[in-house]
Amino acid sequence: MNLFKKSIFVSIGLLLFSAQPALAELADRSKPVNLEADSVTVDDLHKVSVYVGNVSLLQGTMVLRADRIEVRQDGEGFSKATAFGNQVYFRQKRDNVDEYVEGYANRIDMDSKQNTVLLTGNARLKKGADELRGNTMNYNTITEFFEVKNDPNAVKTPGATPSRVHAVIRPKLKGAGEAAQTPSLPLQPAGSLQPARE
Repeated sequence: MNLFKKSIFVSIGLLLFSAQPALAELADRSKPVNLEADSVTVDDLHKVSVYVGNVSLLQGTMVLRADRIEVRQDGEGFSKATAFGNQVYFRQKRDNVDEYVEGYANRIDMDSKQNTVLLTGNARLKKGADELRGNTMNYNTITEFFEVKNDPNAVKTPGATPSRVHAVIRPKLKGAGEAAQTPSLPLQPAGSLQPARE
């Protein structure tokens, strides 16, 4: 990947999510983790639990929903979760703001010690009305740093649109009666992104 493409990824992430500090709800870290599923298997010796069927993981304002979630613990408790499904769903409130960050992907890996969420396969991340799409996304829940990549292995057929990262950045209103800020990047044509499905 050339330097120009790398700088586009960084620029998109900064422009899309830098309007104000967007830290994840800090109080979530001290809340208990609640899991529900149709069935569970627990390997207490290795501290691994596998939840299957309409799985829901909740910790404070953080929600993770999937067909299957594997949880690995260490001596301090909850550490890592890997969620699989036909669109895994992630949502967490931003700290001190009435706004949520939402993510969708075929697989989501969460690491509570590293404060990271890795979305893989048809990944989409939304903050307010802004949206990022790509094949993979790495998101830090504390620093709100985003890295989005396309799929380098996508089949390239003649006439097909190559796999690319997409961003939609909505103008932000400064206040009542004031003009909206103009986005510094061109937006996708109207109707090019499908509405979110939950």
